[in-house]
Parts: sequence; structure tokens; C-alpha cells
Amino acid sequence: MERGSLAPRHDFDALPLTPEIDVRCAQLSEIAALSEMAHRLVPGVEIGAVELAKYFAFDPQSILTFTRKGSLLGGMAFLFLNDHGHDALLLDEICLTAPETRYLASANDDVAAIYIWAIAATGRGIGGLGKAAAHLRQLRFRGADCYAQPSTVAGREIMGATGFKPIASFQPDLWCYERPWHRRPMRMPGAFVQSRSFADARH
Repeated sequence: MERGSLAPRHDFDALPLTPEIDVRCAQLSEIAALSEMAHRLVPGVEIGAVELAKYFAFDPQSILTFTRKGSLLGGMAFLFLNDHGHDALLLDEICLTAPETRYLASANDDVAAIYIWAIAATGRGIGGLGKAAAHLRQLRFRGADCYAQPSTVAGREIMGATGFKPIASFQPDLWCYERPWHRRPMRMPGAFVQSRSFADARH
């Protein structure tokens, strides 16, 4: 997650929808520009436009563009993982720079996990995150938690501000965002006070 900052803390699924930023699935004609932007803004990106177009053809919903008044401000790419891919991610058995499509959910498969492959945005483009999160609340994706690996300080700040947390896994520096509807309700302190508790406290 690169460039820009989110000063107020928001849960990823509660990010505001910025009206002036348009977010939609990418078009094939935009892939080259998105690839160039990713190489420029995201450290460690190796995939080229041809390879990115292959993943786009496999799942056109996996790449979003952020635009304002017709100008491209950035984009966001995902790996929609099937059960096998989810396990491979946690076990560090998937090549994240060039993942095999056997790890990816087809249009007919349930999406078991969402890996945020890259976010490249300049200036106001970071405001597109709210609408990107809304994209991931579609029925196809709602059952999947989100994962990411930050590659910059700004990326860590954004993840920390949107509810992502580092998790224990064989995959180095893996962060996870648990969807709100997957979380266990928190027990409120003092909500369950047994009648004997005060007497017991004296002994």
C-alpha cells in the first residue's frame, strides 16, 4: 500500500466513499499505464504489462482504477485466492510475484482469501480506497478476509489505520484484515458478575 496517508483511523470496510474519485474495474487499454505506475510507486514490483494483462484476462474484477475527472490517479490489484491458494499464502508456498493460476479462484469458485497485490496511487488517488473496499463487499468476496504485505513505511501506516494487523504465518511480514462479520463479539467487562464475586474477593 503506497503513497498518501489516512489521518483518521477507519476500519477498512467503513472507509468513506470519496465522491470525486471514480473507482471501477480496469480496461485492457489501461493495463500498461497501471503497470508503469506500479513500477514507479511500489518497491519490488516485477510484473510487467504483458503478465499483468494475463491475470486481468483471468479475472477482470481483480484490477481497479482510481480516476478523477478522467485522469488516472492510481489503481489496486488483488489476488482472489481459492482454499488451496489461501493455505499456500499462509505457508509461504506461493510465488507472489508470479502466482500460478491454480491458486486463484475462478469465477465459479468461492473466494477464500483476498491478497492485496498492490496499491499504487498519487495525490488524491488514495481516496479511492473506500470505493475499493465497497467493491470487496460484493457477495463473491464477502466471505474472504484480506491480506497484504507492506513495502513502504506509508504502506504500514495505511494498514495500521484501516484495521490490518500483522499475523503469525510462514509468509514473512503478512498482515490480515478480518472482516467485521467474522469477528467474535467482545465481552464487555463487568457484563457478567456472579452473585458470589464480591464475597469471594474478600478471601
